[in-house]
Amino acid sequence: MTTKRIVLTTLVALIVLLAVLVYFVLDPSSPAMSKYFPKCPVYWFTGLKCPGCGSQRAIHELLHGNLAGAMHYNALLMAAIPVLVLYLIADVIKRRYPTLDNVLNHPATIITILTVVVAWTIARNIWGF
Repeated sequence: MTTKRIVLTTLVALIVLLAVLVYFVLDPSSPAMSKYFPKCPVYWFTGLKCPGCGSQRAIHELLHGNLAGAMHYNALLMAAIPVLVLYLIADVIKRRYPTLDNVLNHPATIITILTVVVAWTIARNIWGF
């Protein structure tokens, strides 16, 4: 691993750690703290929930060990976390196991993920979850 990559990886890890610390300490659903957290521009402009609406509160609940609360705010985010971890692992080991990387980046896989996201967006705006 090159020095540049080590520095970049360390910087990204520190930024993620800082973000986790902020979300653990500050409650985005609290009226006093909500002014510090960005609002969803899609919801603000249209009144419709995007696939990511509720993610801040879901992450906050997840960091406090409240899986049910996190699922309440954004179930798609909770389902996406293992998939994102799988994509990260596949990226790290793609030289050794190129088949996994090929399957995850196959057009059919990408279309399936896109279909799930669109279906989730439609469902949460129709049925309100």
